[in-house]
Amino acid sequence: MRVFSSVSLLLLLTVISIGQPIGADSVNSFELLNSPYDELSPVISPDGKTLYVTIANHPGNVGGKKDPGDIWYATLTENNQWSAPVHAGPSLNNRGFNGVAGFSGNGDNLFLLSHYDATGSPRTQGIAVTKRQGNGWSSPENITIPYFQNKSETISGYIKPDESAFVFSAETYGSRGVEDLYITLKGSDGKWSEPKNLGSVINTQFQELCPSLSDDGRTLYFSSNGRKGFGSFDIYSSSRLDETWTKWSEPVNLGPTINTEGRDLYYRDYSSEDFSLFTSTKNSDGYGDVKLYKRNNPPRNPQDTTNAVATANTASIPPVKPSVAVPENSVRVYGKVLNAKTNEFIPAKITFTTVANNQGTTASVDAGYSLTVPSVNDYMVKIEAAGFVSSMEKLAIKTYEMKELEMNFKLQPVEVGTTVNLKNVLFEQGRTNLLPQSYDELDMVISFLKLNPNVKIELAGHTDNRGIPAQNVKLSQARVDKVKEYLTEKGIDKKRISGKGYGGATPIASNENEETRQLNRRVEFIIKKL
Repeated sequence: MRVFSSVSLLLLLTVISIGQPIGADSVNSFELLNSPYDELSPVISPDGKTLYVTIANHPGNVGGKKDPGDIWYATLTENNQWSAPVHAGPSLNNRGFNGVAGFSGNGDNLFLLSHYDATGSPRTQGIAVTKRQGNGWSSPENITIPYFQNKSETISGYIKPDESAFVFSAETYGSRGVEDLYITLKGSDGKWSEPKNLGSVINTQFQELCPSLSDDGRTLYFSSNGRKGFGSFDIYSSSRLDETWTKWSEPVNLGPTINTEGRDLYYRDYSSEDFSLFTSTKNSDGYGDVKLYKRNNPPRNPQDTTNAVATANTASIPPVKPSVAVPENSVRVYGKVLNAKTNEFIPAKITFTTVANNQGTTASVDAGYSLTVPSVNDYMVKIEAAGFVSSMEKLAIKTYEMKELEMNFKLQPVEVGTTVNLKNVLFEQGRTNLLPQSYDELDMVISFLKLNPNVKIELAGHTDNRGIPAQNVKLSQARVDKVKEYLTEKGIDKKRISGKGYGGATPIASNENEETRQLNRRVEFIIKKL
């Protein structure tokens, strides 16, 4: 149960909907907090007096305007406003993405959405905790979560106040799309479990972000752009059906009272106080703004899968028309391509090729791209840019009714040491024969090498840990040789390609079950020389 001050309760009584005051003479409580910059991940302290928020690309961030997000905080004033935000300082912020995952129930522990080191380098490979010291916080202590990996530049997540569970978004090996939602649980020995994917009912091949839980941990809230909704990202709720954390009720859209044609993210439910916080780009000062939803209805039963906050059944409400007219049976795909290291726009070429008949549609990217494709096909999406490592993604939209889909891509600069996992290069079980679906990605590697004629690479083959180690090394080496043979037959000088089989010596996931074991059976290439 959260305990709020009388001042904060007064604020809640004066706000009836998404940040809107009751009377014309009232002052919007977030007027000083929201800015032309991107406000993300708002979290209120257990005493209700401090609101922590991540602000992206603010010139006052540790990394300046290129910084993807620093933690700032605002305090509740006597006139029921949140103050202008104050930077939380270098101890809680570095040049990477920084955010608040939550508090312990008594407010003495603050959990942070990143790892920290002495150099201040960006790291998104875990979470950390800082402890209250007087009016400030101690230096963050990194928390070890086994096999935690996140290829996305940002992480979003929520830790329960009893510190027993952490639910988060990550792009990692085995994700069904880009970012998926995962859960890790804290055992009686104080150690955290290996992350578990929440399953296909929750996760789509698109992006699932910004998860949070109800106080009892039975209801999940999250944002997704992989379902029919009102705009780019909508907020959904789902009820947990058992203790495995993989069985969920079908997600329910929270409806037009919350969701808009903009990006609606970072929903946090403060059910004991009958309100929720989230962020939205709709009618914002700049990009995302902090919004408040004040419910008029009592909290629902967590097992009830009807709409959590809207007063109408959203299934009967037509979706908001997209900002650009889209032909029937088509979807407008739009987004941007960024430098993964600097977060700056890069010129690139994006090609959508249908899997069935190999027909392509290409867009040139400068500050952003937009194209319309039939929504009844499966596609291979190839992203290419001179001086950057090419990328390939699968896109299946024939089962979706959406009219708009945002797909953003980040490419790594061509540098010595860059490692690329060829996740679509597959072999027959226990053999060296390439499966047919491998060739598209291998051809992409060939295209990349031709675009960058001075690059030399090492192919690295890996297996899981089953079987005799020496035989695994032999098999992985044979598969590396098969890939090298294909590349050289297509015109790549064999002097540019070295290769080594590592067997099961370098796993990237647990070998305890088949779902994660298959992630260890992979081929990678590493840039060795420019």
